Amino acid sequence: MKKLYIFILKSYIGPLILTFFIALFILVMQFLWKYVDDLVGKGLEWHIIVRLLLYASSTFVPLALPLAILLSSIMTFGNLGENYELVAMKAAGISLRKIMMPLVMLSIVISITAFLFSNYVLPIANLKFHSLLYDVRQKKLALNIKEGIFYNGIEGFTIRIGNKDQDKNIIRDVMIY
Repeated sequence: MKKLYIFILKSYIGPLILTFFIALFILVMQFLWKYVDDLVGKGLEWHIIVRLLLYASSTFVPLALPLAILLSSIMTFGNLGENYELVAMKAAGISLRKIMMPLVMLSIVISITAFLFSNYVLPIANLKFHSLLYDVRQKKLALNIKEGIFYNGIEGFTIRIGNKDQDKNIIRDVMIY
């Protein structure tokens, strides 16, 4: 029975890791799409962007982990059924409950780890993410204002910029209401 459990776990771990990183990648790309206006044109160094993505990806771990567990278990049992290994196990008299036992135990361990991650690591990562994002947004504020469009981002003021020079960080034809 031990060899069977090891076989099932080995066939489960690969898809679990792969689907976890694919789901995490999709969520991080959605984050980039949302915050691309805050990041582009600021002259940020690469390590700041990597830190921002790292903090954001730690925020998405609790979202990507259940997807990875579900998809990898479907893929694992699908492959076992496709290769008739599941039929062979059932023909040997092994119940489905015993076949699923290593995955249930691993899912419990992953759930406890995810709870501890969400309880201890995630608040710190969220704090660092939002403080770094605030710092990034405050850098070169003139680049956030588009040319020829009224900008209401500053409370109590409406600003319109005629044109701006990206190289020299100069803005011209500024109207403030």
